[in-house]
Amino acid sequence: MRDDPTVVALVERARGGEQGAWDEIVRRYMPLVWSLCRRYRLSGGDVDDVAASVWLRLVERLDTIRDPAALPGWLATTARRECMQLIRTRERQVPTEQDLFPDEASEGADERLLAEERHIALRVAFAELPERCQELLTLLSADPPIPYIEIANRLGMAIGGIGPTRKRCLDRLRQQPSIAAIMGIAPTSGR
Repeated sequence: MRDDPTVVALVERARGGEQGAWDEIVRRYMPLVWSLCRRYRLSGGDVDDVAASVWLRLVERLDTIRDPAALPGWLATTARRECMQLIRTRERQVPTEQDLFPDEASEGADERLLAEERHIALRVAFAELPERCQELLTLLSADPPIPYIEIANRLGMAIGGIGPTRKRCLDRLRQQPSIAAIMGIAPTSGR
């Protein structure tokens, strides 16, 4: 994968300022960053902070990456460094009384951890969907809601096709291994 032309092309397009290339890099490599953060047992908020730092470092240093095909390795190294920096910073902090004697609100840590794991599984599964499904589901979940006519125009599809297409996309999402495992169903092989 060292000479993956897709990665090289994405990096070159991102260097040229193409927003779509940046979006694709984040979509493609966010699961890598999240998984590395989870290895360091960071909380949800800390994972988000590290991920934001990694993407900021990439924006700052994309032009200095000599081998564009090495981007995944660069991201992994940067994520590990950011995780370690966060951990070192936390170790220097003095615990407060609230840290030593957590209140009842923190008793739901197991539930929050499970919810965070489900959230990560959903993000990973969503990234594996075809781009068309990602676009449709993103538009359908926008806040405030986008009218169907506008969604149909943006995607170049008939209004009557939105519902059936949404169903097919959600079925594909449910069949992704990470989601199927959470839901307790066996993924089908015919994706």
